[in-house]
Amino acid sequence: MIVLKSDREIQIMRESNQIVKGVLNELSLRVEEGITTRELDRLAEEKIRKQGASPAFLGYRGYPFTICASVNEEVVHGFPSKRRLREGDIISIDVGVLYQGYYGDAAVTVPVGQVSELARHLIAVTRESLELAIEKVQVGNLGHGIGREMHEPPQIPNFRMDEISAQIKIKPGMVLAIEPMVNVGSCEVEILEDGWTAVTRDRSLSAHFEHSVAATEDGPLVLSG
Repeated sequence: MIVLKSDREIQIMRESNQIVKGVLNELSLRVEEGITTRELDRLAEEKIRKQGASPAFLGYRGYPFTICASVNEEVVHGFPSKRRLREGDIISIDVGVLYQGYYGDAAVTVPVGQVSELARHLIAVTRESLELAIEKVQVGNLGHGIGREMHEPPQIPNFRMDEISAQIKIKPGMVLAIEPMVNVGSCEVEILEDGWTAVTRDRSLSAHFEHSVAATEDGPLVLSG
């Protein structure tokens, strides 16, 4: 069942997503050669809890960390670890919080120091993909919902599926988490032994951006922007 949010609920979700935005901004500034992804995870949990929120990912379906930290060929759900970032890496940081009963969720991909032209282009293309998708959050268009649950209907595929777009139409009050993931090489991925980390099968670079967006009569409202 697709849950439509009231104006009051959307305001609370905006507050939740603004916490996410602040955490992502701080972590992005801390991304540098030598820092471990586990250090980023600890920083995120500390900042989230200081603002009266809870880490949404921690314990969700058994996930053991506060953030998803996906480096280079890791597409999504990368585990924070003792791995130290190196110059030229790219890292996708995905953050979710639970605040006053509502979830916020967003992600960014950040370069570590100077990166290749290919990596810069990948990041730019993925960010642009998100921006273009947000423009389509208009009443009557296709609409992973989000709200009191981390994942709510409708599901938004990261690939073209005309049969879905013909069935589900956006209505005012829908809140959607839109998260394009773009690979340099093949679209094929595989899951590592941890049961969570998705990597490109050909080990090519991957980038990921995400915003939580509310559909209103006046157009899209980016809650995590």
